[in-house]
Amino acid sequence: MNIFGVGLPEMAVIGAVALLVFGPKRLPELGRTLGQTLKGFQSASKEFEREINKAMADPEQPDSDNEKDPLPPAQS
Repeated sequence: MNIFGVGLPEMAVIGAVALLVFGPKRLPELGRTLGQTLKGFQSASKEFEREINKAMADPEQPDSDNEKDPLPPAQS
């Protein structure tokens, strides 16, 4: 098991230090908060990706108010 280059022994040390720093009562609360935050980022990322794909799939529609070319043709 290797997550972000951190193996199982390193994760055990990090968990032990977190247990010592935050205590057994606060650690589950921090885990839940971290999980909810990551889930929020994941859903926001999926929504952003969906909007980008939708914008790329739809051809650009010209404005109905301004159908003229915004730049005048070049004169020779």
